[in-house]
Amino acid sequence: MQLVRKAILVVLGVLWLIPIYLMLINAAKLSANYGNATVWIPDGLGGIVENFATALDRGRIAQGLLSTLIYAVVSPIIAVIIGAMAGFALVVLKVRRAFMWFVIIFSATVFPIQMVLMPLFMGYVTVGIFDTRFGMVLIYTVISVPFSAFVLRNFFSGIAQHVYEAAALDGANAFQTFFRIYLPMSKSALFAVFILQATFIWNDLLLGLSLSQDADVRPVMTTLAALQSTYGGSTMPVVLAGGLLVSLPTLVLFLCTQRYFTQGLALGQY
Repeated sequence: MQLVRKAILVVLGVLWLIPIYLMLINAAKLSANYGNATVWIPDGLGGIVENFATALDRGRIAQGLLSTLIYAVVSPIIAVIIGAMAGFALVVLKVRRAFMWFVIIFSATVFPIQMVLMPLFMGYVTVGIFDTRFGMVLIYTVISVPFSAFVLRNFFSGIAQHVYEAAALDGANAFQTFFRIYLPMSKSALFAVFILQATFIWNDLLLGLSLSQDADVRPVMTTLAALQSTYGGSTMPVVLAGGLLVSLPTLVLFLCTQRYFTQGLALGQY
């Protein structure tokens, strides 16, 4: 039985690696040689540097990477702190009608973003934050708060109430208790939520297409989509090289924080 389980895992792992293999070997091909042979056969690494340079220059991937880095770091940090405050207030401070407030906060995830996209666009234009980095940070923060509050609320529910009571007896107020005790205790959950939200923001295409236009403001997925469009005029190896560049930061983020991520998924190990 164990041998069968390992065989199934190996097969699933190979299937998962096939798209990565195809991306790597075809992103390394020279544009002139692409299409002369099957996509399954490598053709050396001669074109990888040239394709990277073309994607960064023609597709303005570098500007998109910088903008998305700002969005994927600033917005999740703000959302995680706000979500932790909301979870702390609902579970530890036991505010009145706590469940009602939780439902109101989490209800933002019930409706798909496509339903409010048009009024959101009109509101952004009216207020004057359309095609601005502030506007992108704002919307990414707002859509990240409900999930952050949900996870941190569940995490704080696993911490005994006497921790807060002991801090109160020592003279700590609610803010001191939150920032000095509960936040450090929830470090693993904070990292897990941050990684999930940062990955979501990094991979977003819809909001980037709808709320940004300038190349210095657009997220990287939007610039990548423009690179492979009819007007982008880029060959497939260049597009694949751009996709490889876009994928690397999230991979590095996960590898650097995987210990906190796995602990945070357990929601209770800190």
